[in-house]
Amino acid sequence: MLTIGVLKEPGFEPRVSLNPDIAAALVKSNIKVVAETGAGERAFAGDPVYTAAGVALASRQEVLAQSDILLSINAPAAEDCRQMKKGAVLIGVYQPLFNQKLMQEWAVSGLTIFSLDTLPRTTRAQAMDVLSSQANIAGYKAVLVAAAAYPRYFPMFMTAAGSIPPAKALILGAGVAGLQAIATARRLGAVVEVFDTRPAVKEEVMSLGARFVEVEGAADASKAGGYAVEQSEDFQQRQKAKIAEHVAKADIVITTAQIPGRQAPVLITTDMIDSMKPGSVIVDLAAVTGGNTSLTRNNETVVHKGISIIGNSSLAATLPADASKLYGKNVHNFLKILLDKESNLVLNFGDDLVKGACIVHGGEVVNERVAQLLAAPAQG
Repeated sequence: MLTIGVLKEPGFEPRVSLNPDIAAALVKSNIKVVAETGAGERAFAGDPVYTAAGVALASRQEVLAQSDILLSINAPAAEDCRQMKKGAVLIGVYQPLFNQKLMQEWAVSGLTIFSLDTLPRTTRAQAMDVLSSQANIAGYKAVLVAAAAYPRYFPMFMTAAGSIPPAKALILGAGVAGLQAIATARRLGAVVEVFDTRPAVKEEVMSLGARFVEVEGAADASKAGGYAVEQSEDFQQRQKAKIAEHVAKADIVITTAQIPGRQAPVLITTDMIDSMKPGSVIVDLAAVTGGNTSLTRNNETVVHKGISIIGNSSLAATLPADASKLYGKNVHNFLKILLDKESNLVLNFGDDLVKGACIVHGGEVVNERVAQLLAAPAQG
């Protein structure tokens, strides 16, 4: 019988990679699920709920030793990897384009590594797209964090004491996080403007009641698998001028722009921040890869001349119950393409999703982009 293990995440991570409902579905499919004691506590899923779902509880060492497939959102420690079964499969979100050396170390260990953040952004992959499910939460929470830090109302108020104008929000990036941020800011009553390099998102932005800010001449992103692409120097200069114009008028700015495997583009300079009104708030969701502002610091709030710059790329984890539920569904859908009808592990590398998410297999780094990054220093 196939055994799937669920590891408890590090102290900074309250989510769990498999919630009890999904675990119960796997158990019904004749799969043994074993979870590290306390794995779901911070996601409001205690051990008794897992036990009721048919999950066996065990120590971390026992989970590592027993499991054919291990689930861990964050990268396990080197000592954990040494205790795993030979040929075990590890599934999580490991940012391999930034952690190439770790991927190389894992290759030596003989593990098979799937990192779900490298899945192709295709229609078929949507049901297992952890980036989208977690970004949706992050976009929602970013606006709530901004509202809590902003010293004024979001909506317009007309009272006997006078009128309060609505907050002006600027969203940079209309991907999943940006679209949810638009919807949330509009629900709270803000006037919303949106910038994105992809003209194709204009209709969706406008359908949410926001104004789309356009800069002509953007590089075609239609073949980038749903990700952002680097832009020409000329476009970047025109983009910078347009963004500066709108940042100066904004009370709230939510930034979401990231390029896989690269530092986040700096879209908001210190001069732009200086042009904002005191009390304005920037929430930077790209903080973990350097941030979209020149002053962003990951996991910190920087106050510059009365403007708060909140760097947080982990907002999804601040709603751990629902974030874990959605992540677990993504994982379950991914497992369906790794297992046959009898719940046996079958790695079909002819499947573009299996191939796209696989980073390490057979003692080698098999992901082309990661392998190229590892080889790059030797070529220089």
